[in-house]
Amino acid sequence: MISDRTRSKSSSRSKKDMGNAVVVVPDQKTTKRAAPASQRQTQRRRQSAKEKEVQDIEDIGDLFSEEETHRIRKSLLEWYGLYRRELPWREVEDGEDLEIRAYRVWVSEVMLQQTRVQTVIQYYHRWLLKWPTIHHLARASLEEVNEMWAGLGYYRRARFLLEGARMIVAEGVQFPKTVSQLRKVPGIGDYTAGAIASIAFKEVVPVVDGNVIRVIARLRAISANPKDSLTVKKFWKLAAQLVDPFQPGDFNQALMELGATVCTPLSPSCSSCPASGQCRALSISRHDSSVLVTDYPVKVVKAKQRHDFSAVCVVEILGDEEPSDRHQINNGFLLVKRPDEGLLAGLWEFPSVLLAGEADLVTRREEIDKYLNKHFRLNPCDIASREYVGEYVHVFSHIRLKMYVEWLVLHIKGLISISFSSHTIKYQKVLILKK
Repeated sequence: MISDRTRSKSSSRSKKDMGNAVVVVPDQKTTKRAAPASQRQTQRRRQSAKEKEVQDIEDIGDLFSEEETHRIRKSLLEWYGLYRRELPWREVEDGEDLEIRAYRVWVSEVMLQQTRVQTVIQYYHRWLLKWPTIHHLARASLEEVNEMWAGLGYYRRARFLLEGARMIVAEGVQFPKTVSQLRKVPGIGDYTAGAIASIAFKEVVPVVDGNVIRVIARLRAISANPKDSLTVKKFWKLAAQLVDPFQPGDFNQALMELGATVCTPLSPSCSSCPASGQCRALSISRHDSSVLVTDYPVKVVKAKQRHDFSAVCVVEILGDEEPSDRHQINNGFLLVKRPDEGLLAGLWEFPSVLLAGEADLVTRREEIDKYLNKHFRLNPCDIASREYVGEYVHVFSHIRLKMYVEWLVLHIKGLISISFSSHTIKYQKVLILKK
């Protein structure tokens, strides 16, 4: 047995006294065996990253124990089998093609983002009646898809559905079956990929949405900011630990269903919750009256809503008819297509100008006149009538838009077609222009 003192003497470095100085002489044999500096740095970084990852999980509470995981899986699956809502996208027909099943799950999950279930049901039925398979959808136009989507909001979702369908069909491959494959499809993120892969193809992967975050935050009494990207990553790790290996789709739906119907944001029904025995938030609240289950997850202060102002002009154009007959069938309305990116991307609207703030009628008309002249070469001198209609406020998730609307009737004589900038548009009942 070698003593500590002996080990010290046989270290890889030896010391030689030179007067008052001490010279350290490296052991040549050891130096040759040492890994290159870059390799040692890489190893240290990997070790540090691994330790940080472990610490991150510990920061939001320890992982579920094996017993807890088993109990949560068992209780949630039993509860889901008894109490789940009967929803059209959950219906599974005998012998149903898995790709059609995946397409239906995809459509429903995209529609359900930011939209209430009862609202989605009617849209889902209409959608599948028109486009029952991904091949039918791939042949649709963006205008058709937007028209079908009208009222659901967040139109970018519809556009991504169409683009994704076209990409899958164009590549001539089977419907993507795994999360890694699904993530390559436009508009399919981690959540949607996990939902499709687990529900349609039984891949053992988790899903994390607002409902899942709320349930797990309460199960583990996690007080970290649920909107923080690092915290969200931690929730994914905990959800991955829970997902049932034999019924991943049913379990993921059960977890989301629990959050939507029982473990709700403001009034959770803890007495009827199948996972109440494993809920730390409930246990803490029973021992400390100052703590409520609804304290989890922590409430995040929403970003202040932006206030925008816009002048909107409903432009009606009269043809050869006299102004008194302006409602003849050859009258047209000017519609402008919005840019393909940004708010309400690719949608059609009446000409509008974003204002710097509140503005009076004179200022609004000046801005509209400049806009119409610049983009469409329409001269205000051709005005047959002009009147202020009123104002309307539309609230988006992050913007409060106040619109001042007026009706402008232009009488342009002797025109069969109207040329605007580089576009020549045939005179129709509805005049559609793209900038």
